[in-house]
Amino acid sequence: MEYRVEHDTMGQVQVPADRHWGAQTQRSRDNFKIGGQRQPREIITAFAYLKDACAQANAAAGKLTQEQADAISAACGEIRAGKWEEEFPLVVWQTGSGTQTNMNVNEVIAHLAGERGTALHPNDQVNASQSSNDTFPSALHIAAVLAVTGRVLPAARKLAGAFQAIEERYPDLIRIGRTHLQDATPLKFAQEVSGWRELVEAPCRMLETALIELCKLAIGGTAVGTGLNSPKGFDKAVCEKLTALTGVEFVPDENKFHALTSKDALVFAHGALKALGCNLMKIANDIRWEASGPRCGMGELRIPENEPGSSIMPGKVNPTQCEAVTMVAVQVMGNDTAITVAASQGNFQLNVFLPVSAYNFLLSANLLADAMDSFRVHCIEGLEPNVERIEENLNNSLMLVTCLTPRIGYEKAAECAKKALKEGTTLRQAVLALGYLTEGEYNDLVKPERMV
Repeated sequence: MEYRVEHDTMGQVQVPADRHWGAQTQRSRDNFKIGGQRQPREIITAFAYLKDACAQANAAAGKLTQEQADAISAACGEIRAGKWEEEFPLVVWQTGSGTQTNMNVNEVIAHLAGERGTALHPNDQVNASQSSNDTFPSALHIAAVLAVTGRVLPAARKLAGAFQAIEERYPDLIRIGRTHLQDATPLKFAQEVSGWRELVEAPCRMLETALIELCKLAIGGTAVGTGLNSPKGFDKAVCEKLTALTGVEFVPDENKFHALTSKDALVFAHGALKALGCNLMKIANDIRWEASGPRCGMGELRIPENEPGSSIMPGKVNPTQCEAVTMVAVQVMGNDTAITVAASQGNFQLNVFLPVSAYNFLLSANLLADAMDSFRVHCIEGLEPNVERIEENLNNSLMLVTCLTPRIGYEKAAECAKKALKEGTTLRQAVLALGYLTEGEYNDLVKPERMV
């Protein structure tokens, strides 16, 4: 491999000749050979938005020429388009402020601009009016907002729409309810599905609330929140440029001392992601329980047959999409713990657990979005009720006795249910045998459609 020599304030460093990064990026590559998990692509994209906006704000403030700013913007546009993926090799497990990733972006932008005839210094021009301490928290918020608005919410709304379609297809189908894993009173199948739909929609509203705080950025705080070396109004100007670039309204955090050290907005937003994960776990568990069988389980739902379920048992079909969703939910719950602990470590003027917070948040967002899309396409859109089994279980349920309590009282109704269970008869037979109702009275009272 051929190398070129780059330098920084610590001296000279050999860098692969075909790469656009500089000395500080190379030092990080050499010093942090940990894990292999690279900085999320979304963080690099967020930096490319941020550096673009900062460059134009600096030009307006007279700290860069328009030529310099446009050269930075051009390089940022290419980075956002994914043209230079391999120029960002740094891992998550580095300095907790993310300084090395900030410098990686600065160095690549400077080298790209230099190749096109505009000489830029990665610190003096590309990083003008900025610090890693305000850029990485800002990039983290930008990436989180774009992941939520661009991936999680659209996937969730499509999944909710798939549930809505099932509700509309089966408006009158009645099934037996279950509480404590035991038979309960009836409800409509569409009512149960509406609960699943709301389990998706409710966390969406929570995420939308969380976006209010996530859209507040630390930019303009520079090193410790005082804004040293940043021109007046820089934070507002950057946010205006970002809003124009992304279509999302970003605003400055009015208290930069809070913005640099606290990750409370991220904790709150990830709490909504965790709530979504918990709800998806419940939905997936419901579906795989109700699809259990096909002959020796509940068997009230039919799930799509996507692939063979066993390497030894021919003809077996397993609820694999449900299992994938529940594994994602478990991972999101674990990620939440990591983010919670990381956010509690904002010592003095800076939180130094930023890369791990970004990694876990974006992992959760991407996993949830992918899982919801897969679950919708390969399970929910092909989900069908087993009407015959549902009606059999409904008519065989002893909890229909509940509708008799206004007429014969709780204790007599309980006596009827226990007699039927003990003797293996129907509820109708037990009630008539005890003489509490005539057959005509029973038929008039026990109508599941009136109980929903």
